[in-house]
This record gives sequence, structure tokens and C-alpha cells, in this order.
Amino acid sequence: MTVQEVLLPLFLEVILTFALLFWLAPLRGHDFSSGATRPEDVALREPNWSKRSLQVGYSYSNQFELPVLFYVLTILAWMTRHADVVFVVLAWIFVIFRYLQAYVHVTSNRTHTGNRVSNKVRKMPILLALPQFESKGM
Repeated sequence: MTVQEVLLPLFLEVILTFALLFWLAPLRGHDFSSGATRPEDVALREPNWSKRSLQVGYSYSNQFELPVLFYVLTILAWMTRHADVVFVVLAWIFVIFRYLQAYVHVTSNRTHTGNRVSNKVRKMPILLALPQFESKGM
């Protein structure tokens, strides 16, 4: 696999993270300028932002949880030259689910408990399977 094919899903995940950051900044700026939030209300990370800012903020902070493992696995697979077609397909599936989760976070955020759990259950085996395929190439 070429380096572009292996790293493209990773770069799309990074783009999602930056898109959420650039969306969040004006939302929080508006919260301050409109008086809806005062700096002392959020100084110790209290969730006193507007609902919209909280939704986007939680989605943004979520990008530093499970995706960090994805970044590490992708870079290791590329560096050790063990990223094959299965690895890239699983990486794309993981990134698609991350985009879907971010969409749910920043929209109504209404999911049935089963859907939220099943979304996490779908992503974890994908992430856990990535190193398995990597180690088979050794």
C-alpha cells in the first residue's frame, strides 16, 4: 500500500478534529460576547457554556480519546510496512464511524441507548483488530 492510501484515513480524522476546533472557537467567543457565559463561570472547566457550545466542545474533546490509539496504530503500521488492504479498509471503517459519531454529537445528540452502545461496540473491535493484522505480517 502506498503511504497516501495508508495515511489518508488518519488525515481525514485530523481534519475532523480541526473542523470541530474551528467551529467551537466562534461559538465560545459568541457565548462570551453575548454575556451568556462569563469567564469565571468556566474558569475551572465547569460546563456553563451554551448548549451548542457544549455539544461541539464534547465532540471536540472526544477526538482525543479513541482516535489517539488510531493515530499510533496507523503510524506504526506505516513505519513497519505492515499496513495491508485489510488494515486500510478497517481504518476507513473506523474513520467513517468517527464522522458519524461527531455528527450525532453536534446535532440532536438523541440516540437510543442501544444505538450509542452499538456505535462504540462497532468501533472498538475495528481498532483492536488493526494490530492483529499488522502482527501477522511479521
